[in-house]
Formats: sequence, structure tokens, C-alpha cells
Amino acid sequence: MLQRSRTLPSRIHHGAVEERHDIRHYLQVEVQPKVTESEAINPQSSYSKCFDDDGRLKRTGTFWTSASHIITAVIGSGVLSLAWAIAQLGWVAGPSVLLLFALVNLYTSNLLAMCYRSGETVTGQRNYTYMDAIKANLGGRKVMLCGLVQYFNLFGVAIGYTIASSVSMMAIKRSNCYHKSGGKDPCHMSSNGYMITFGIIEVIFSQIPDFNQVWWLSIVAAIMSFTYSSVGLGLGIGKVVGNGGFKGSLLGISIGTVTHAGTVTPTQKMWRSMQALGAIAFAYSYSLVLIEIQDTIRSPPAEHKTMKKATVFSIALTTVFYLFCGCFGYAAFGDLAPGNLLTGFGFYNPYWLLDIANVAIVVHLVGAFQVCLRAAC
Repeated sequence: MLQRSRTLPSRIHHGAVEERHDIRHYLQVEVQPKVTESEAINPQSSYSKCFDDDGRLKRTGTFWTSASHIITAVIGSGVLSLAWAIAQLGWVAGPSVLLLFALVNLYTSNLLAMCYRSGETVTGQRNYTYMDAIKANLGGRKVMLCGLVQYFNLFGVAIGYTIASSVSMMAIKRSNCYHKSGGKDPCHMSSNGYMITFGIIEVIFSQIPDFNQVWWLSIVAAIMSFTYSSVGLGLGIGKVVGNGGFKGSLLGISIGTVTHAGTVTPTQKMWRSMQALGAIAFAYSYSLVLIEIQDTIRSPPAEHKTMKKATVFSIALTTVFYLFCGCFGYAAFGDLAPGNLLTGFGFYNPYWLLDIANVAIVVHLVGAFQVCLRAAC
């Protein structure tokens, strides 16, 4: 049996064919969209332009937003301790360890980026968090063990960010107080109020419902991280020029050297070297929030492709910056490189430039808290 026509038949009037062009004919044509072969095979591909394949709102992250999240998570206040770390290892081992950790972090990050989807890398089931990826690939009690490690780490990061931000806030007020009094007022103060203030700010920003919507805060935080690091780098270069050359040695602080903490013993040399390795490793740490950052990326192209490009760009940029900050800081102070590069240039002079750096640290820590804590929780 022939299929019934959707349009009315033509009429023959005095031997001429009269086509029917009434409005009902056009409506019937318009409400019947053509279905392509690909849509028939995979109807979810054309389900909605507002939702992804998992039914969630369309992800809008790009290469640049992902790179800003990574930079915000990677470049923390730990960059200011790299000069001290290189001072413990020396000109040979210090930069070499920085490059080694960068390569290791790049390799492991690319492996972790492939764990965002289970099975097929393009259409497989999404793992929204680091714990989801562990559950999909390891399962069993390993999920609980890794979860304890992750949240214990995040708990420590939250405490560290809160303390670091309060220290920078106090540094701003103390430097201004010292400048106004001409150095006569010791400017003692408590950090409790500043820690509470930081907590209130984080509570306010945490009311933003979706991590995707704080991309602008991550970009601001990334800019701030480069700001205070650039201040330390600039002051380091200026001090190297003022000293008339580079300080330091090939093997770092030698046994018997007198420092602010006393004479370096063999045990202290080994302990300081281990601390230096830990400081450099901490400066590159962001794997605990990599999956969460990747979950903000839109597709196509596949999420792991965009994430790998963002990872390569971010790690390469931060490594170059780390080398400049750490090496010029060590060149400026030698064996007496401070644990915080900014404090080595005279805490109150130039006070206005250090105030800018400390404000940038506070703003960066506000954004870094959101990226590292909200993404994983």
C-alpha cells in the first residue's frame, strides 16, 4: 500500500495543474524536521544544545580558563620559598630538580587527564571528581584510603591558606604602622581577626553554586600570583645588580656555614636538603584538583586533549617563572636566602612595593582556596 501523502493533492482546473500553497501545507512541512543518519544512530547528540551527554548543563570551560585554574592552583605562595630551596641544593642540583619535578608532574598529569572518562576517551562515562576516577579505576578499599589522603591534604591546604593570608594582611598593616611611627612603634597585633576575615570572604564566595561560574576569580588569582612573584623577581634582580654579581655555590650551603639559624651540621644539611625537595614538590602540586578542573571543559574537542594542552602550557610557564624567581633569589642572597623571598629585602623598605605584593598574595589565596577546596569538595 502506498503511503498517504502529507499534502493535499493538486487540482486540475480547465486543464491546468493548480498547486496548493495554503498555510496548512507549509505548517505540515515545517513541523517535520529531517533526521540525519548520525542522529538516528545517536539521538542524544541532538538532544539539546543546553545540556551535555550526561544531562548536565553544557560545560563552557576552554583552554584559557583551564590554564588559569592550573596556574592558580600551582603558583602559590610556595614560589617565594624556592630561593631558599635552591640555596640548600646549589646551582647544579637546584635547577635540575626543578626541571625534573616539572617533567614528572607533566607526565603524571597527562595520565590523570586520561582518567576523566572511563572506557572510551570521547564518549565514556564521566568521572566528575578525583575520587570518582579512583573508584572507576581502583575500587574497593583503595577508594577510602585515597579519600582519606586527599581530604587530609585539603584540610592542611585550607589551614595553610588561612594562615598565609592572615600573615600577609598583618604584614601590610605592620609596614604602614612602622612607616608612620618611623620605626618607634613595634606594631604588635593579633592574627585572629584577619583569619576570621579570610574565612568570611571564602564563605561569601562559596555561595556561588557552580564551580564553572568562578572562572573569572581564577583568572584574577592567576594574575595576582604573577604580580607578587614578579615583585620578588624584580627585587632579586635589583639586588644582584647592586651586589655586582651572583652569590651562591655549586653544591649549596656547605657544612659549617653560619646562617641565621646557627651553624649547619651534617644532620642539618641532610634535613635541609629533604625540606628543599619537599618545597619544590609542593610548588608543583595540583593533581588533587585536576579532574575537577577538567570537568569544566566543553567538548568537542575531547576534554583530555584540551586538558593536556593547558597542562603543557601552564607547567612550562610556571617552570620558567620558578627558575627565574628561585635562581635570582639565590643569586641575590646566596647561603642566606630567606624562607620567604619578600622578607629578605627589608620588611619595611620599599614598604609600598611590599604592600602591593602582600595584597596580591591575599587576593591570590582567596581564588586558590576556591579552586583547590571547592573543586574537590
